[in-house]
Amino acid sequence: MPTTTHDVIIIGSGAAGLTAAINLAQDRKVLVLAKGALDGGSTNWAQGGIAAVLDAGDSFEAHVEDTMVAGAGLNDRATVEFVVSEAPAAIERLAKLGVPFNAGEDFGDRWHLTREGGHSHRRIVHVDDATGHAVQVALLKAARANPNITLIDDLIAIDLITSRHGERYSGDGHVWGVYAFNKKTKHVDALLGKATILCTGGAGRTYLFSTAPRGATGDGIAMAWRAGCRVSNMEMNQFHPTCLYNLEVKNFLITEAVRGEGGHLKLPPGVPGGGERFMPRFDPREELAPRDVVARAIDHEIKRLGLDYVHLDISHKPPEFVRQHFPTIYARLLDLDIDITKEPIPVVPAQHYTCGGVVIDLDGRTDLPGLYAAGEVTESGLHGANRLASNSLLECFVFGEAAAKHIRRHWDELPAPPPIRPWDESRVTNSDEEVIVQHNWKEIRRFMWDYVGIVRTTKRLERAQHRVALLAQEVDDYYGNFRVTPDLIELRNLLEVARLVVRSALHRKESRGLHYTLDYPDMLEKAVDTVLTP
Repeated sequence: MPTTTHDVIIIGSGAAGLTAAINLAQDRKVLVLAKGALDGGSTNWAQGGIAAVLDAGDSFEAHVEDTMVAGAGLNDRATVEFVVSEAPAAIERLAKLGVPFNAGEDFGDRWHLTREGGHSHRRIVHVDDATGHAVQVALLKAARANPNITLIDDLIAIDLITSRHGERYSGDGHVWGVYAFNKKTKHVDALLGKATILCTGGAGRTYLFSTAPRGATGDGIAMAWRAGCRVSNMEMNQFHPTCLYNLEVKNFLITEAVRGEGGHLKLPPGVPGGGERFMPRFDPREELAPRDVVARAIDHEIKRLGLDYVHLDISHKPPEFVRQHFPTIYARLLDLDIDITKEPIPVVPAQHYTCGGVVIDLDGRTDLPGLYAAGEVTESGLHGANRLASNSLLECFVFGEAAAKHIRRHWDELPAPPPIRPWDESRVTNSDEEVIVQHNWKEIRRFMWDYVGIVRTTKRLERAQHRVALLAQEVDDYYGNFRVTPDLIELRNLLEVARLVVRSALHRKESRGLHYTLDYPDMLEKAVDTVLTP
Protein backbone atom coordinates (compact mmCIF):
# COMPACT_ATOMS: atom_id res chain seq x y z
CA MET A 1 0.00 0.00 0.00
CA PRO A 2 1.43 3.41 -0.97
CA THR A 3 2.04 5.37 2.23
CA THR A 4 3.15 9.00 2.48
CA THR A 5 3.76 11.08 5.58
CA HIS A 6 3.38 14.85 5.87
CA ASP A 7 3.16 17.17 8.85
CA VAL A 8 -0.55 17.86 8.32
CA ILE A 9 -3.18 16.23 6.10
CA ILE A 10 -6.00 18.49 4.86
CA ILE A 11 -8.98 16.80 3.25
CA GLY A 12 -10.62 19.30 0.92
CA SER A 13 -9.28 22.05 -1.34
CA GLY A 14 -11.91 24.77 -0.96
CA ALA A 15 -11.87 27.97 1.08
CA ALA A 16 -11.44 26.26 4.46
CA GLY A 17 -8.79 23.77 3.37
CA LEU A 18 -6.64 26.22 1.44
CA THR A 19 -6.89 28.88 4.17
CA ALA A 20 -5.64 26.34 6.70
CA ALA A 21 -2.89 25.16 4.36
CA ILE A 22 -1.56 28.64 3.64
CA ASN A 23 -1.41 29.42 7.35
CA LEU A 24 0.24 26.12 8.27
CA ALA A 25 2.78 26.30 5.45
CA GLN A 26 4.69 29.05 7.23
CA ASP A 27 6.60 26.29 8.99
CA ARG A 28 4.91 22.93 8.24
CA LYS A 29 4.71 20.53 5.29
CA VAL A 30 1.08 20.21 4.27
CA LEU A 31 -0.76 17.81 1.98
CA VAL A 32 -4.09 19.01 0.54
CA LEU A 33 -6.16 16.37 -1.19
CA ALA A 34 -9.26 16.80 -3.35
CA LYS A 35 -11.67 14.04 -4.35
CA GLY A 36 -11.89 15.48 -7.86
CA ALA A 37 -10.49 18.65 -9.36
CA LEU A 38 -8.82 21.06 -6.95
CA ASP A 39 -11.45 23.67 -7.77
CA GLY A 40 -14.37 21.25 -7.85
CA GLY A 41 -15.89 22.05 -4.46
CA SER A 42 -18.63 24.39 -3.30
CA THR A 43 -16.35 27.41 -2.88
CA ASN A 44 -15.93 27.74 -6.64
CA TRP A 45 -19.71 27.82 -7.05
CA ALA A 46 -20.45 30.53 -4.46
CA GLN A 47 -22.04 33.57 -6.10
CA GLY A 48 -23.12 36.06 -3.46
CA GLY A 49 -20.22 37.20 -1.32
CA ILE A 50 -18.76 37.39 2.19
CA ALA A 51 -20.43 39.12 5.13
CA ALA A 52 -18.33 41.51 7.23
CA VAL A 53 -18.81 44.77 9.10
CA LEU A 54 -17.00 47.22 6.82
CA ASP A 55 -19.31 50.24 6.80
CA ALA A 56 -19.19 53.03 9.38
CA GLY A 57 -22.93 52.78 9.95
CA ASP A 58 -22.78 49.05 10.66
CA SER A 59 -21.64 47.29 13.85
CA PHE A 60 -20.48 43.92 15.15
CA GLU A 61 -23.54 43.89 17.40
CA ALA A 62 -25.87 44.24 14.41
CA HIS A 63 -24.15 41.43 12.48
CA VAL A 64 -24.29 39.20 15.57
CA GLU A 65 -27.97 39.96 16.09
CA ASP A 66 -28.84 39.30 12.44
CA THR A 67 -27.04 35.97 12.64
CA MET A 68 -28.83 34.99 15.84
CA VAL A 69 -32.24 35.97 14.45
CA ALA A 70 -31.68 33.97 11.25
CA GLY A 71 -30.49 31.01 13.33
CA ALA A 72 -33.67 31.07 15.43
CA GLY A 73 -31.67 31.33 18.64
CA LEU A 74 -29.95 27.97 18.21
CA ASN A 75 -26.61 29.62 17.51
CA ASP A 76 -23.84 29.72 20.10
CA ARG A 77 -23.42 33.44 20.82
CA ALA A 78 -19.73 33.12 21.71
CA THR A 79 -19.06 31.51 18.34
CA VAL A 80 -21.07 34.13 16.47
CA GLU A 81 -19.22 36.97 18.23
CA PHE A 82 -15.87 35.31 17.48
CA VAL A 83 -16.55 34.88 13.77
CA VAL A 84 -18.10 38.31 13.28
CA SER A 85 -15.18 40.02 15.04
CA GLU A 86 -12.67 38.17 12.83
CA ALA A 87 -14.48 38.95 9.57
CA PRO A 88 -12.90 42.31 8.61
CA ALA A 89 -9.37 40.93 9.04
CA ALA A 90 -10.28 37.89 6.92
CA ILE A 91 -11.43 40.20 4.12
CA GLU A 92 -8.17 42.15 4.32
CA ARG A 93 -6.13 38.95 4.00
CA LEU A 94 -8.12 37.92 0.93
CA ALA A 95 -7.60 41.33 -0.65
CA LYS A 96 -3.84 40.98 -0.09
CA LEU A 97 -3.97 37.60 -1.83
CA GLY A 98 -5.43 39.34 -4.86
CA VAL A 99 -9.18 38.79 -4.59
CA PRO A 100 -10.53 41.68 -6.74
CA PHE A 101 -13.51 42.77 -4.65
CA ASN A 102 -15.84 45.22 -6.40
CA ALA A 103 -14.89 48.81 -5.71
CA GLY A 104 -17.29 51.21 -4.04
CA GLU A 105 -19.62 53.23 -6.24
CA ASP A 106 -19.58 56.36 -4.04
CA PHE A 107 -16.59 58.58 -3.36
CA GLY A 108 -14.56 57.31 -0.42
CA ASP A 109 -16.07 53.81 -0.40
CA ARG A 110 -13.31 51.22 -0.74
CA TRP A 111 -15.58 48.32 -1.71
CA HIS A 112 -19.12 47.95 -2.96
CA LEU A 113 -21.28 46.40 -0.25
CA THR A 114 -24.51 44.68 -1.20
CA ARG A 115 -27.31 43.50 1.06
CA GLU A 116 -28.89 40.07 1.29
CA GLY A 117 -31.85 38.47 3.06
CA GLY A 118 -31.72 38.64 6.85
CA HIS A 119 -29.09 41.41 6.97
CA SER A 120 -30.01 44.77 8.49
CA HIS A 121 -27.18 46.57 6.68
CA ARG A 122 -25.21 46.44 3.47
CA ARG A 123 -22.21 44.33 4.49
CA ILE A 124 -21.64 41.81 1.69
CA VAL A 125 -18.31 42.31 -0.07
CA HIS A 126 -18.27 40.55 -3.43
CA VAL A 127 -16.68 40.04 -6.85
CA ASP A 128 -19.64 40.65 -9.18
CA ASP A 129 -21.82 37.54 -8.77
CA ALA A 130 -18.94 35.03 -8.79
CA THR A 131 -17.18 35.69 -5.49
CA GLY A 132 -16.42 32.07 -4.73
CA HIS A 133 -14.63 31.56 -8.02
CA ALA A 134 -12.44 34.62 -7.43
CA VAL A 135 -11.60 33.40 -3.93
CA GLN A 136 -10.81 29.89 -5.18
CA VAL A 137 -8.49 31.23 -7.88
CA ALA A 138 -6.59 33.45 -5.43
CA LEU A 139 -6.20 30.77 -2.76
CA LEU A 140 -5.10 28.12 -5.26
CA LYS A 141 -2.55 30.50 -6.76
CA ALA A 142 -1.08 31.18 -3.31
CA ALA A 143 -1.06 27.48 -2.40
CA ARG A 144 0.60 26.42 -5.64
CA ALA A 145 3.32 29.02 -5.11
CA ASN A 146 4.17 27.70 -1.63
CA PRO A 147 6.83 24.92 -1.60
CA ASN A 148 5.48 23.60 1.73
CA ILE A 149 2.10 22.75 0.22
CA THR A 150 1.47 19.63 -1.86
CA LEU A 151 -1.81 19.57 -3.79
CA ILE A 152 -3.18 16.26 -5.07
CA ASP A 153 -6.44 15.74 -6.94
CA ASP A 154 -8.53 12.61 -7.57
CA LEU A 155 -8.04 11.12 -4.08
CA ILE A 156 -11.32 10.04 -2.47
CA ALA A 157 -11.15 9.76 1.31
CA ILE A 158 -12.57 6.47 2.59
CA ASP A 159 -12.00 6.50 6.34
CA LEU A 160 -9.89 8.33 8.89
CA ILE A 161 -6.86 6.48 10.19
CA THR A 162 -7.25 6.27 13.96
CA SER A 163 -5.45 4.53 16.80
CA ARG A 164 -7.38 1.33 16.08
CA HIS A 165 -5.57 1.06 12.74
CA GLY A 166 -2.16 1.06 14.40
CA GLU A 167 -0.10 -2.10 14.66
CA ARG A 168 -0.48 -1.74 18.43
CA TYR A 169 -3.95 -0.58 19.44
CA SER A 170 -4.45 2.38 21.75
CA GLY A 171 -7.90 3.49 22.76
CA ASP A 172 -7.63 7.29 22.65
CA GLY A 173 -9.07 7.57 19.13
CA HIS A 174 -6.18 9.69 17.90
CA VAL A 175 -6.43 10.49 14.19
CA TRP A 176 -3.29 10.06 12.08
CA GLY A 177 -4.55 10.80 8.57
CA VAL A 178 -6.78 9.07 6.05
CA TYR A 179 -7.12 6.06 3.77
CA ALA A 180 -7.96 7.36 0.28
CA PHE A 181 -8.88 5.72 -3.01
CA ASN A 182 -6.55 6.87 -5.76
CA LYS A 183 -8.60 7.26 -8.93
CA LYS A 184 -5.48 7.16 -11.09
CA THR A 185 -4.00 3.90 -9.72
CA LYS A 186 -7.34 2.32 -8.62
CA HIS A 187 -5.74 1.42 -5.28
CA VAL A 188 -5.96 2.72 -1.71
CA ASP A 189 -3.25 5.03 -0.34
CA ALA A 190 -2.48 5.76 3.31
CA LEU A 191 -1.79 9.45 3.96
CA LEU A 192 -0.32 10.09 7.41
CA GLY A 193 0.23 13.23 9.46
CA LYS A 194 0.50 14.43 13.05
CA ALA A 195 -2.74 16.39 12.52
CA THR A 196 -5.66 16.09 10.11
CA ILE A 197 -8.16 18.78 9.11
CA LEU A 198 -11.55 17.91 7.61
CA CYS A 199 -12.62 20.54 5.06
CA THR A 200 -14.84 18.30 2.98
CA GLY A 201 -17.92 20.50 2.66
CA GLY A 202 -21.54 19.52 3.12
CA ALA A 203 -23.98 16.82 2.10
CA GLY A 204 -26.23 18.51 -0.44
CA ARG A 205 -26.28 15.49 -2.75
CA THR A 206 -28.27 13.61 -0.13
CA TYR A 207 -31.22 15.40 -1.74
CA LEU A 208 -32.70 15.09 -5.22
CA PHE A 209 -32.59 18.84 -5.90
CA SER A 210 -29.51 20.66 -4.67
CA THR A 211 -27.32 23.58 -5.67
CA ALA A 212 -24.27 21.69 -4.36
CA PRO A 213 -21.58 20.25 -6.66
CA ARG A 214 -21.49 16.55 -7.53
CA GLY A 215 -18.97 15.76 -4.79
CA ALA A 216 -21.03 17.11 -1.86
CA THR A 217 -21.79 13.67 -0.45
CA GLY A 218 -21.16 14.24 3.26
CA ASP A 219 -17.86 12.36 3.28
CA GLY A 220 -16.29 14.24 6.20
CA ILE A 221 -19.39 14.03 8.39
CA ALA A 222 -19.73 10.29 7.77
CA MET A 223 -16.02 9.58 8.33
CA ALA A 224 -15.89 11.60 11.54
CA TRP A 225 -19.02 9.88 12.85
CA ARG A 226 -17.61 6.42 12.13
CA ALA A 227 -14.35 7.40 13.84
CA GLY A 228 -16.17 8.48 17.01
CA CYS A 229 -17.01 12.20 16.71
CA ARG A 230 -20.28 13.74 17.80
CA VAL A 231 -22.47 15.47 15.23
CA SER A 232 -25.06 18.13 15.95
CA ASN A 233 -28.19 19.66 14.36
CA MET A 234 -28.11 17.42 11.32
CA GLU A 235 -31.83 18.08 10.74
CA MET A 236 -30.98 21.68 9.80
CA ASN A 237 -30.57 21.53 6.00
CA GLN A 238 -30.95 24.88 4.32
CA PHE A 239 -33.01 25.06 1.15
CA HIS A 240 -32.06 28.02 -1.00
CA PRO A 241 -35.24 29.72 -2.18
CA THR A 242 -34.10 30.46 -5.71
CA CYS A 243 -32.57 27.77 -7.88
CA LEU A 244 -33.14 28.07 -11.63
CA TYR A 245 -35.99 25.86 -12.83
CA ASN A 246 -34.83 24.37 -16.12
CA LEU A 247 -35.22 20.81 -17.36
CA GLU A 248 -31.84 20.89 -19.10
CA VAL A 249 -29.69 22.85 -16.62
CA LYS A 250 -29.46 21.49 -13.09
CA ASN A 251 -28.31 23.16 -9.87
CA PHE A 252 -27.81 26.71 -11.14
CA LEU A 253 -28.22 29.03 -8.18
CA ILE A 254 -29.74 32.50 -8.47
CA THR A 255 -27.88 34.41 -5.80
CA GLU A 256 -29.56 35.99 -2.79
CA ALA A 257 -28.20 39.33 -3.97
CA VAL A 258 -30.79 39.46 -6.77
CA ARG A 259 -33.42 39.93 -4.07
CA GLY A 260 -31.03 42.10 -2.08
CA GLU A 261 -30.80 44.50 -5.02
CA GLY A 262 -34.56 44.71 -5.48
CA GLY A 263 -35.72 41.49 -7.16
CA HIS A 264 -39.37 40.52 -6.53
CA LEU A 265 -40.89 37.07 -6.14
CA LYS A 266 -44.12 36.77 -8.12
CA LEU A 267 -46.67 34.19 -9.12
CA PRO A 268 -46.46 33.27 -12.82
CA PRO A 269 -49.27 34.30 -15.21
CA GLY A 270 -52.26 32.04 -15.65
CA VAL A 271 -53.02 31.39 -11.97
CA PRO A 272 -55.04 33.38 -9.42
CA GLY A 273 -52.90 36.36 -8.49
CA GLY A 274 -50.59 35.79 -11.46
CA GLY A 275 -47.96 38.50 -11.82
CA GLU A 276 -48.36 39.65 -8.20
CA ARG A 277 -45.78 39.56 -5.41
CA PHE A 278 -46.58 37.04 -2.67
CA MET A 279 -43.87 37.54 -0.03
CA PRO A 280 -45.72 40.48 1.63
CA ARG A 281 -48.38 37.96 2.65
CA PHE A 282 -45.82 35.82 4.51
CA ASP A 283 -43.37 38.17 6.23
CA PRO A 284 -42.98 41.93 6.78
CA ARG A 285 -39.39 41.67 5.52
CA GLU A 286 -40.83 40.46 2.21
CA GLU A 287 -38.13 39.20 -0.22
CA LEU A 288 -35.40 40.01 2.33
CA ALA A 289 -36.69 37.57 4.94
CA PRO A 290 -34.27 34.77 5.95
CA ARG A 291 -33.93 31.86 3.57
CA ASP A 292 -36.06 29.39 5.57
CA VAL A 293 -39.01 31.80 5.53
CA VAL A 294 -38.72 32.52 1.80
CA ALA A 295 -38.21 28.86 0.86
CA ARG A 296 -41.31 27.79 2.83
CA ALA A 297 -43.34 30.58 1.24
CA ILE A 298 -42.34 29.48 -2.27
CA ASP A 299 -42.98 25.83 -1.38
CA HIS A 300 -46.43 26.81 -0.06
CA GLU A 301 -47.38 28.67 -3.24
CA ILE A 302 -46.09 25.90 -5.51
CA LYS A 303 -48.13 23.27 -3.66
CA ARG A 304 -51.22 25.49 -3.23
CA LEU A 305 -51.47 26.30 -6.94
CA GLY A 306 -49.91 23.16 -8.43
CA LEU A 307 -47.02 25.09 -9.95
CA ASP A 308 -43.64 23.90 -11.19
CA TYR A 309 -41.98 27.19 -10.23
CA VAL A 310 -42.49 30.84 -9.28
CA HIS A 311 -40.92 33.93 -10.84
CA LEU A 312 -38.03 36.04 -9.57
CA ASP A 313 -38.19 39.37 -11.38
CA ILE A 314 -35.58 42.12 -11.45
CA SER A 315 -36.51 43.43 -14.91
CA HIS A 316 -37.95 46.62 -13.40
CA LYS A 317 -34.38 47.74 -12.67
CA PRO A 318 -32.36 49.55 -15.38
CA PRO A 319 -30.78 47.03 -17.82
CA GLU A 320 -27.26 48.33 -17.23
CA PHE A 321 -27.71 47.99 -13.46
CA VAL A 322 -28.73 44.33 -13.86
CA ARG A 323 -25.90 43.48 -16.25
CA GLN A 324 -23.33 45.23 -14.07
CA HIS A 325 -24.38 43.58 -10.81
CA PHE A 326 -25.13 40.09 -12.16
CA PRO A 327 -22.95 39.49 -15.23
CA THR A 328 -22.58 35.73 -14.67
CA ILE A 329 -26.29 35.11 -14.18
CA TYR A 330 -27.19 37.44 -17.07
CA ALA A 331 -24.86 35.67 -19.49
CA ARG A 332 -25.80 32.15 -18.39
CA LEU A 333 -29.53 32.76 -18.63
CA LEU A 334 -29.18 34.58 -21.93
CA ASP A 335 -27.74 31.32 -23.28
CA LEU A 336 -31.05 29.75 -22.21
CA ASP A 337 -33.06 32.47 -24.02
CA ILE A 338 -33.96 34.25 -20.76
CA ASP A 339 -33.12 37.95 -20.78
CA ILE A 340 -33.33 38.94 -17.11
CA THR A 341 -33.35 42.64 -18.03
CA LYS A 342 -36.73 42.08 -19.75
CA GLU A 343 -38.34 38.99 -18.20
CA PRO A 344 -38.52 37.04 -14.91
CA ILE A 345 -36.52 33.98 -13.91
CA PRO A 346 -38.35 30.69 -13.15
CA VAL A 347 -37.10 29.50 -9.73
CA VAL A 348 -37.69 26.70 -7.21
CA PRO A 349 -36.15 25.96 -3.79
CA ALA A 350 -33.29 23.45 -3.64
CA GLN A 351 -31.09 22.05 -0.89
CA HIS A 352 -28.22 24.48 -0.53
CA TYR A 353 -26.32 24.17 2.73
CA THR A 354 -25.75 21.66 5.53
CA CYS A 355 -26.02 23.70 8.74
CA GLY A 356 -25.37 20.73 11.02
CA GLY A 357 -22.21 18.66 11.12
CA VAL A 358 -19.19 17.62 13.15
CA VAL A 359 -19.02 19.36 16.53
CA ILE A 360 -15.99 21.66 16.88
CA ASP A 361 -14.76 24.30 19.33
CA LEU A 362 -13.39 27.77 18.58
CA ASP A 363 -10.01 26.24 17.67
CA GLY A 364 -11.60 23.91 15.13
CA ARG A 365 -10.97 20.86 17.34
CA THR A 366 -13.27 17.84 17.13
CA ASP A 367 -13.79 15.21 19.84
CA LEU A 368 -10.80 13.18 18.62
CA PRO A 369 -7.19 14.20 19.31
CA GLY A 370 -5.34 15.14 16.16
CA LEU A 371 -8.53 15.82 14.19
CA TYR A 372 -9.72 19.31 13.30
CA ALA A 373 -12.48 20.52 10.98
CA ALA A 374 -13.57 23.76 9.31
CA GLY A 375 -16.33 24.93 7.00
CA GLU A 376 -19.59 23.31 5.99
CA VAL A 377 -18.59 19.91 7.37
CA THR A 378 -18.86 21.34 10.91
CA GLU A 379 -21.40 22.50 13.43
CA SER A 380 -19.46 25.31 15.04
CA GLY A 381 -22.43 27.10 16.58
CA LEU A 382 -22.34 29.90 14.00
CA HIS A 383 -25.42 29.10 11.94
CA GLY A 384 -27.84 27.59 14.45
CA ALA A 385 -31.15 26.59 12.88
CA ASN A 386 -30.58 28.56 9.66
CA ARG A 387 -27.48 30.07 8.05
CA LEU A 388 -27.53 33.79 7.41
CA ALA A 389 -26.63 34.62 3.81
CA SER A 390 -22.88 35.04 3.08
CA ASN A 391 -21.76 33.75 6.46
CA SER A 392 -20.60 30.46 4.89
CA LEU A 393 -17.38 31.51 3.18
CA LEU A 394 -16.66 33.65 6.23
CA GLU A 395 -16.83 30.58 8.48
CA CYS A 396 -14.33 28.80 6.22
CA PHE A 397 -11.75 31.57 6.49
CA VAL A 398 -12.10 32.09 10.25
CA PHE A 399 -12.03 28.42 11.28
CA GLY A 400 -9.47 27.39 8.66
CA GLU A 401 -7.11 29.90 10.22
CA ALA A 402 -8.14 29.02 13.78
CA ALA A 403 -7.37 25.33 13.26
CA ALA A 404 -4.02 26.14 11.68
CA LYS A 405 -3.07 28.46 14.54
CA HIS A 406 -3.93 25.86 17.17
CA ILE A 407 -1.91 23.17 15.39
CA ARG A 408 1.11 25.46 15.12
CA ARG A 409 0.88 26.51 18.80
CA HIS A 410 0.62 22.92 20.04
CA TRP A 411 2.84 21.22 17.47
CA ASP A 412 5.31 19.80 19.96
CA GLU A 413 2.46 18.13 21.87
CA LEU A 414 1.28 16.15 18.85
CA PRO A 415 2.77 12.64 18.65
CA ALA A 416 4.13 11.30 15.38
CA PRO A 417 2.08 8.69 13.48
CA PRO A 418 2.78 5.07 14.53
CA PRO A 419 3.15 2.17 12.08
CA ILE A 420 -0.32 1.39 10.71
CA ARG A 421 -1.95 -1.66 9.23
CA PRO A 422 -2.24 -1.61 5.43
CA TRP A 423 -5.60 -1.48 3.69
CA ASP A 424 -6.69 -5.02 2.83
CA GLU A 425 -7.44 -5.20 -0.88
CA SER A 426 -7.02 -8.95 -1.24
CA ARG A 427 -10.30 -10.05 0.34
CA VAL A 428 -12.62 -8.29 -2.12
CA THR A 429 -13.45 -8.57 -5.80
CA ASN A 430 -14.92 -6.26 -8.37
CA SER A 431 -18.70 -6.05 -8.43
CA ASP A 432 -20.57 -6.83 -11.64
CA GLU A 433 -23.70 -5.10 -10.33
CA GLU A 434 -22.58 -1.51 -9.97
CA VAL A 435 -25.88 -0.43 -11.49
CA ILE A 436 -27.42 -1.30 -8.11
CA VAL A 437 -25.19 1.31 -6.48
CA GLN A 438 -26.58 3.94 -8.84
CA HIS A 439 -30.17 2.85 -8.15
CA ASN A 440 -29.60 3.05 -4.39
CA TRP A 441 -28.08 6.53 -4.74
CA LYS A 442 -31.18 7.73 -6.63
CA GLU A 443 -33.51 6.13 -4.09
CA ILE A 444 -31.81 7.91 -1.17
CA ARG A 445 -32.02 11.30 -2.87
CA ARG A 446 -35.66 10.80 -3.85
CA PHE A 447 -36.99 9.73 -0.45
CA MET A 448 -34.95 12.38 1.34
CA TRP A 449 -36.54 15.02 -0.91
CA ASP A 450 -40.05 13.61 -0.47
CA TYR A 451 -39.95 12.82 3.27
CA VAL A 452 -37.20 14.98 4.81
CA GLY A 453 -37.58 18.17 2.79
CA ILE A 454 -38.82 21.70 3.45
CA VAL A 455 -41.98 20.58 5.30
CA ARG A 456 -41.89 17.38 7.38
CA THR A 457 -44.18 15.10 9.40
CA THR A 458 -43.38 12.31 11.84
CA LYS A 459 -44.89 9.73 9.49
CA ARG A 460 -42.78 10.93 6.57
CA LEU A 461 -39.66 10.79 8.73
CA GLU A 462 -40.49 7.26 9.91
CA ARG A 463 -40.93 6.16 6.28
CA ALA A 464 -37.52 7.60 5.48
CA GLN A 465 -36.00 5.86 8.49
CA HIS A 466 -37.42 2.52 7.32
CA ARG A 467 -35.91 2.95 3.86
CA VAL A 468 -32.54 3.92 5.33
CA ALA A 469 -32.51 0.70 7.37
CA LEU A 470 -33.26 -1.45 4.31
CA LEU A 471 -30.63 0.24 2.17
CA ALA A 472 -28.05 0.00 4.94
CA GLN A 473 -28.16 -3.79 4.74
CA GLU A 474 -27.46 -3.72 1.00
CA VAL A 475 -24.69 -1.14 1.26
CA ASP A 476 -22.98 -2.97 4.14
CA ASP A 477 -23.04 -6.15 2.06
CA TYR A 478 -21.54 -4.38 -0.93
CA TYR A 479 -18.88 -2.65 1.11
CA GLY A 480 -17.86 -5.87 2.83
CA ASN A 481 -17.63 -7.99 -0.30
CA PHE A 482 -16.57 -5.84 -3.23
CA ARG A 483 -13.59 -3.69 -4.08
CA VAL A 484 -14.21 -0.06 -3.21
CA THR A 485 -15.14 2.29 -6.04
CA PRO A 486 -15.79 6.05 -5.99
CA ASP A 487 -19.53 5.49 -6.29
CA LEU A 488 -19.60 2.92 -3.50
CA ILE A 489 -17.58 5.17 -1.18
CA GLU A 490 -19.96 8.06 -1.77
CA LEU A 491 -23.08 5.89 -1.48
CA ARG A 492 -21.89 4.61 1.91
CA ASN A 493 -21.39 8.19 3.10
CA LEU A 494 -24.69 9.45 1.68
CA LEU A 495 -26.55 6.72 3.51
CA GLU A 496 -24.77 7.48 6.79
CA VAL A 497 -25.63 11.17 6.51
CA ALA A 498 -29.25 10.40 5.58
CA ARG A 499 -29.53 8.22 8.67
CA LEU A 500 -28.17 11.03 10.88
CA VAL A 501 -30.48 13.65 9.34
CA VAL A 502 -33.59 11.49 9.83
CA ARG A 503 -32.60 10.50 13.36
CA SER A 504 -32.01 14.14 14.31
CA ALA A 505 -35.27 15.30 12.72
CA LEU A 506 -37.26 12.70 14.65
CA HIS A 507 -35.58 13.83 17.85
CA ARG A 508 -36.62 17.50 17.52
CA LYS A 509 -40.21 17.91 18.75
CA GLU A 510 -40.70 21.48 17.55
CA SER A 511 -40.44 23.65 14.44
CA ARG A 512 -37.38 25.88 14.48
CA GLY A 513 -35.55 27.50 11.59
CA LEU A 514 -34.96 24.98 8.81
CA HIS A 515 -36.76 22.16 10.62
CA TYR A 516 -40.47 22.62 10.05
CA THR A 517 -42.85 19.79 10.96
CA LEU A 518 -46.62 19.84 10.74
CA ASP A 519 -46.86 17.65 13.84
CA TYR A 520 -45.00 20.17 16.03
CA PRO A 521 -45.58 23.57 14.38
CA ASP A 522 -44.63 25.67 17.42
CA MET A 523 -41.15 26.61 18.58
CA LEU A 524 -40.21 25.63 22.12
CA GLU A 525 -39.14 28.35 24.52
CA LYS A 526 -35.65 26.95 25.02
CA ALA A 527 -33.31 26.31 22.09
CA VAL A 528 -31.43 23.02 22.47
CA ASP A 529 -28.95 21.44 20.07
CA THR A 530 -29.67 17.97 18.70
CA VAL A 531 -26.39 16.23 19.54
CA LEU A 532 -25.81 12.63 18.46
CA THR A 533 -23.02 10.53 19.97
CA PRO A 534 -21.64 7.39 18.24
